[in-house]
Amino acid sequence: MEEYTFLAPLLLTIGGLIIGAILKSLLKHSRLPYTVGLFAIGIILGVMNRTGVFQSLPELHDAVSSVANINPDLILYLFLPILIFDAAYELNLHIFKKTLANATLLAAPGLIICMLLTGALMMGVATFIPGFESWTWAFALMFGALISATDPVAVVALLHELKTSKRFSTLVDAESLLNDGTGIVCFMLFFGAYAAGEATHASPVITFIREVGLSTLLGFLLARIVIWFITRINSEEMVQNSVIILAAYLTFILSQYYLGVSGVIALVAFGLTVTYVGKPRLKPQVNTFMEHFWELLTYIANTLIFILVGVVIAEKVDFSWGALGVLILIYIALNLIRFAMIMLLYPVMKRLGYGLTKRESAILTWGGLRGALAMTLALMVSYTPAIPEDIRSQVLFFTAGIVTLTLCINATTMRALLNRLGLTHVPSARTMLAYRIEKSIRDNSEKYLEGLKKRDALEGANWHKVESYMTAQPQEPAKNPQNKAMLPEIRLRVLDKEKAICREIYEEGVISKPVFLRLMNSLDELYDHDGNYPLNVRTSIFKFCQRTDLLNTLRNIPYLQNWMTFYFRERITVVYDLGRGFIILQKGSLKLLDDLRASEWVTGEQDSVLDTLREEINDNINRMSAFINNLADNFPKAYGHALTIKSIRMLLSNERRTVKQLINNGMLSEKDAERLLDDIDERTDEINSFSHTFTASFLRWLFFIKKKKVYRN
Repeated sequence: MEEYTFLAPLLLTIGGLIIGAILKSLLKHSRLPYTVGLFAIGIILGVMNRTGVFQSLPELHDAVSSVANINPDLILYLFLPILIFDAAYELNLHIFKKTLANATLLAAPGLIICMLLTGALMMGVATFIPGFESWTWAFALMFGALISATDPVAVVALLHELKTSKRFSTLVDAESLLNDGTGIVCFMLFFGAYAAGEATHASPVITFIREVGLSTLLGFLLARIVIWFITRINSEEMVQNSVIILAAYLTFILSQYYLGVSGVIALVAFGLTVTYVGKPRLKPQVNTFMEHFWELLTYIANTLIFILVGVVIAEKVDFSWGALGVLILIYIALNLIRFAMIMLLYPVMKRLGYGLTKRESAILTWGGLRGALAMTLALMVSYTPAIPEDIRSQVLFFTAGIVTLTLCINATTMRALLNRLGLTHVPSARTMLAYRIEKSIRDNSEKYLEGLKKRDALEGANWHKVESYMTAQPQEPAKNPQNKAMLPEIRLRVLDKEKAICREIYEEGVISKPVFLRLMNSLDELYDHDGNYPLNVRTSIFKFCQRTDLLNTLRNIPYLQNWMTFYFRERITVVYDLGRGFIILQKGSLKLLDDLRASEWVTGEQDSVLDTLREEINDNINRMSAFINNLADNFPKAYGHALTIKSIRMLLSNERRTVKQLINNGMLSEKDAERLLDDIDERTDEINSFSHTFTASFLRWLFFIKKKKVYRN
């Protein structure tokens, strides 16, 4: 028995992952969300175990029962660090910053509004429905806090499956992350007194501010320490990932267990800081490794947690028809309360960031899923003897019911609602481009198939079966878009091309990290306008470059001539690098337009669209080329230094390409190439940090001047 006790959790974990893999495969072409399927399997397992189906298999019965009696803290401490850090790490920072104001509105005042209204609802239930007389405002607000927060685990998993708009999914994602922490803080304001066995006299507002502030500060400081550490150990990707994993768990444990503040908020602050500050400083291959690694961890955590929640609900919740009627009433009321909250904040939200439409408000209301976190908090209530027994069982039943209904109703109907409201509508121009691309692939396959049929070596093949594996014949859209509609769509494809080139030349070492970030930010700004802005509207790029005019003015002041030399070199190197990188992107865009003109994707009647885009791109090239020429005339020494740095970077980039080519040709193994690539990376890092020595030299020079003045006095 001792051996089985040791192996039971491991075997149960393996079984859950096998079930998840099978279900993922079965639901691949289904409209049922994967997470809902896992939740249903968990409920089925729990019901079967509760009704005695597994009595003949005592090992399986004990294993499922152990899951039902799991400590709720284990769910928090085991799964949340993975899920919340991954959600924060995957956020598009440009979009997140523009949706942060709306997400904060929903997560703070929005959640408090929902908590208060839900508390009032429960007091109304206690007043008019028999059997709920034990409810007080403290219990009602505690339940309102735990049930009002949307669950990041459920929401993020659903949005990833539905592939909604990146802007809207980021808003929902950010809200679930932020209000998750806010919900726990509000919950602990009322639950903490019963858990500790004594009342607290601290002001709820002060307690809330203290917990949020300390949590945020702790997460930020730990993230900065981790970033400082991993950027100074030039080690393998696995070592750097191990440090981040340990730090994520340490952040949660320190804040939640030792300091008694919100571990979720600390984790959000930790994840966002690592993403915003640390991600750009890491090597591209490290970021790629981290993305795949955390994606795997998140998949494992999601698979296990939804099965686990289903088992817990089926095993622990006592069902009655009378309570079911109250549950349905609360479920309907919670959706109405969330809708009322969003409508109350709508006049402000529609003006902030990307704004909010009424159709998106409906989706935001219906997408308020509850999941593992709400169940964990409800289990904490059910295990607290200081709370009356009837309150504990009712909180657990209502929470389990709301989780079940939101996952089984809201989540499964979300796709249909998105289609109904037209939020998944694809513009006719995009549909036409997709049709022409698919038709080109189909035509190429048909031509290749005809060539295969003529080969003697393939005589006797079942050509009818071979043909069935070709891509389906695409259907031509009924409506042919006008040139005005095609222009934004092709602009977006040009921006996609520029992003791909930008990543490529950064990974090859052609441009530095600061330049890469500026170029990507400028592309994100154009993405915000959905292709409706011309390609030559690159305000941030040209403004940054044109600030060198101020340097030219300062250079002529005698007192500043000496120390400005130090700053010139650093600044001009970045500006030159930015200009050359920008021109590389524009030439790649021109190549794309040539390819489009040569293909059948853009017909002859739409050549004027390509001509318009070519004019916009050529304007970019001409303006930047003129600026670089002026740079060479006004700052010859600094310009020469920039050319030197550029030449060294290109030399190292060529070495990196040569090594990779030797790997592809089979003349060099990847293991042997690691040493060579690490050596190239070290020299690249040395060049990237070389300019900072000029800043340090300037500071030392400035200190020397001040010291000299002191001696004179």
